[in-house]
Amino acid sequence: MKSLSITLLVFLTALSCTTQKKQRIAADFETVQDSTSILFSVEGLSQPEAVRYDESQNVYFISNFNGGGNDLDSNGFITKVDAEGNVVEMNFMTGTDEFPFHAPRGMFIEKGSLWVADVTGVHVFDTKTGAQQKFIDFTSFQPGFLNDVSGDGSGSIYVTDTGKPIVYKIENDSPSVFFDSLPVYPNGITFSLLKNEFVLAPWRGDTTFYSFRITKEVEEHYTFQGGNFDGLEFDEDMLLVASQVDQSIRVHDGSSNKILIHTIGRPADIGIDRTNKIIAVPYIALNRVDFWGYSRN
Repeated sequence: MKSLSITLLVFLTALSCTTQKKQRIAADFETVQDSTSILFSVEGLSQPEAVRYDESQNVYFISNFNGGGNDLDSNGFITKVDAEGNVVEMNFMTGTDEFPFHAPRGMFIEKGSLWVADVTGVHVFDTKTGAQQKFIDFTSFQPGFLNDVSGDGSGSIYVTDTGKPIVYKIENDSPSVFFDSLPVYPNGITFSLLKNEFVLAPWRGDTTFYSFRITKEVEEHYTFQGGNFDGLEFDEDMLLVASQVDQSIRVHDGSSNKILIHTIGRPADIGIDRTNKIIAVPYIALNRVDFWGYSRN
């Protein structure tokens, strides 16, 4: 695996964002990072659960529970943040009276639309205007905790249920159960372009990650240390995973894993900007998202 290093930058942020100025110091991949390596932070959020980077606009979307994590309270919203951590609009996406936004979690961008998991289904928003385009209703499945969303670029969307050992599939705006009776309760889901497969992050006490292809059964992928895994993202062959048990971001090169970052709290659904090499880490309990830089030599 290629070596990884943390490159520190200096950003000036505004509004609800707190900036931490850093010297430009490079750290080797073998060095475990901590809060001293944070590039910038966005604070003043309301229980941020997930971050998604939109490459076409060079902005981040942050989902906020803003209430109970699984309550039908109509309080949820998506915040839009620019590439330097400035809050462009706190309540950028908010749902509608007919299909209210409750507690948004994982997100996925597909052809200018942001797909967002919520308590009773999946909302779809226009990434440029923030307008809600449609809502995919999951109530007939009696979901436990719809959590994360991903796709392979072909138009089909996959959604995890952390309350049940299930992965759903949305095809032509129609949801169905794609996998049931999984060996783990899946939290995060992401797609590997290199291997053309999805990988699931297990919740609860499980440490074995499972992968699947559209035409194959679920199979063991590899094992991480840590536990209560949440978001996960690939950068080529490198898999980054948020571990809440030891409050870390871990990295796996396909044969072994190690801690890359010690976070200041329990990390939720991380986002990644592969162009600018930045990892965004949200903390539900801290109302904050931290951003770290990295490079591959």
